[in-house]
Amino acid sequence: MKTLLSTLLLSLALLAPAASHAQAGAAPAPAAASAAAAPQVFPTKPVPRPDGRKWRIGYFESGDYSEYPRTLRVTVDGLQKLGWITVPAIPDGLNGKQMWAYLADNARSDTLEFVRDAWWQPGNFDAAQRPAVREAIKQRLEGKQDIDLIIAMGTWAGQDMAAMGAPVPTIVASTSDAVGARITRSAQDSGLDNLHARVQPERYQRQVRLFHDIVPFKRLGLVYEDSPEGRTYSAVDAVEQVAREQGFKVLTCHAPSNGIPQEAATRNALECYAKLAPQIDAAYVTVHRGVTPASIDTVAEILRQARVPSFSMLGSEEVKHGLLLSLAQADYSYVGLFYAETMARIFNGAKARELSQVWIDPAKIALNLQTARVIGFDPPVDILLAADEVYEAR
Repeated sequence: MKTLLSTLLLSLALLAPAASHAQAGAAPAPAAASAAAAPQVFPTKPVPRPDGRKWRIGYFESGDYSEYPRTLRVTVDGLQKLGWITVPAIPDGLNGKQMWAYLADNARSDTLEFVRDAWWQPGNFDAAQRPAVREAIKQRLEGKQDIDLIIAMGTWAGQDMAAMGAPVPTIVASTSDAVGARITRSAQDSGLDNLHARVQPERYQRQVRLFHDIVPFKRLGLVYEDSPEGRTYSAVDAVEQVAREQGFKVLTCHAPSNGIPQEAATRNALECYAKLAPQIDAAYVTVHRGVTPASIDTVAEILRQARVPSFSMLGSEEVKHGLLLSLAQADYSYVGLFYAETMARIFNGAKARELSQVWIDPAKIALNLQTARVIGFDPPVDILLAADEVYEAR
């Protein structure tokens, strides 16, 4: 086993505790500020608006994607942990619109509210609807001026709020690469006073390097939609960067996903994995609208039958469903608390731009031993020792 594995794990272990405290202080000050000035620390305690009224929150969703309600759910959990709200158990299986309506009707708080009609979505990732939705949000924020903060869920929502100049504090969530998608100026500076997006520098490069260290493949399979957004979701630039460094080839298959029915996006993704499987010796399963909790078992089975080792970009939940490995948060509560703390600090007087955007996944490896046996992969002892989660099922 190369020394890269232990080096990566050590560096992640050192970075993760620092990242968990990153939001306690401000981000590096913009150039106009004094470099010597100490960052201000903002509390997360529940407080009403200065006029005594509740903070009013809106929700802008890029489209129907399973990760969006999941991220919203853990953000709500984070707000509950901080004491801002109490919410009855949220039913399973809700989409983003349904969950927002449930929160508007059932969340109890003295300090904030989820505004039922402050929900927007450009159809089912329908690019043609984006301008009209963007204009509707702009008119609401600048006309009625009754929304204090927007949760922008997904890359499109983040891009559109940034294009508007973020008229109100905006928390951009569930994006693969906020910098690459040009939502934020850099990891250190969002570029807009009211904009904040979680950034994970070199996250996908670390994943692919680790995967290549464990499984020294020569041909890596990558499925994505061939569009600027699709390349961002699947971290194509990061994968190609590591391919040049490590000397392996990337075999691709383009699976359209935006602006089409969910069933078509899923079919395109599955057909691509089936097409690539005989040609590759490893697969990096990335974020794609067609790879869902309902289809991930099929993706895993396609790769298992072809005896292809796989690595999940998304995390250990997909390892439970049969992918071989992942390096990502095993518990989304870390992410939700990060977003909740950011919102709380904004309500306590911080500018979104002042707060650190950098967040590093806790150092966790997930391994599916059943999949390892099926594909004939014998995990190195280093991996078995480093694995935080080991699965036998599926």
